[in-house]
Amino acid sequence: MKYFNFAVILFSFLIVSCNTSHKTTTTNNSENESQMESKKMTESGFTTGTIVHSEKEGDCPITIQVDEEEGAIYYDPINITEDFQNNGEQVWFKFTRLRMMNRCDNASPIRIEEIQLINE
Repeated sequence: MKYFNFAVILFSFLIVSCNTSHKTTTTNNSENESQMESKKMTESGFTTGTIVHSEKEGDCPITIQVDEEEGAIYYDPINITEDFQNNGEQVWFKFTRLRMMNRCDNASPIRIEEIQLINE
């Protein structure tokens, strides 16, 4: 009986260990895929950003926030479609800076050339 209990405990430990290893491998694979996707998109000229809504006076109602080492930069996308106007949404986008007066205080006007949601 003593050996049976030991065998059951050992077997249980092995099963748990195998499952833990599998989960770690799966997590590492998805992180690697995410890093590869990010590198591919960046090399293709895309920038990552977050859709931000604001109701403050002087702000644009919808901006795209890009986090840089110096701090956040806000862009005023003049041609953003309704599909990409959800607050907090993460997007990849290509853009052209516009030489026109700013429509709001905190963001530079841009024209979006391409945009897509970031798969999370």
